[in-house]
Amino acid sequence: MRGPHGDRRVRPRRPAGGRRRPLDDRGVSMLEFAGFLPILLLVGMAAIQLGLVGYSASQAGSGARAAARVASQDGPGQAAGYAAMSDWLDAQVNVVRGGETTTATVTVQVPTLLPFVDTDWSVSRSATMPDDD
Repeated sequence: MRGPHGDRRVRPRRPAGGRRRPLDDRGVSMLEFAGFLPILLLVGMAAIQLGLVGYSASQAGSGARAAARVASQDGPGQAAGYAAMSDWLDAQVNVVRGGETTTATVTVQVPTLLPFVDTDWSVSRSATMPDDD
C-alpha cells in the first residue's frame, strides 16, 4: 500500500489475541459540554431576568415622570403614565395632587422568565412636579 507521497503506509498492528486497543478520549468533550449546558442556560436566563428588572424600573420611571408632568398641568396624568410605558407590563399609576406639587407613583410588576418560579417582584418609582398656575 502506498500513501499520497509514494511512501509506504504502515497499518496499526492489532495486539495478539484479537483484542482491540483501549478506547481513547473521543467524545469526552461532548459529554462535558452536555453536563455543563444546564448551568450555562441557567446563567443565561438569570441574566435575562436581571435585564427584565432593569427594564421594568426604567419603564416605571418614565411612566411616573409623564404622569406627574401632565397632571401638574391639570391633564389626565394617569392616562399619560400608562401611555408612556410598554403595554405588556402590569403597572399601577397613582397621582396625588397636594399644595403646589403633584406626585405620581408607578408600580410595575416585574415579568418572570421562568414559569415555575413565582418571584412576585415589583418596582416602584415616584416623580414630583411643581403645579402650573
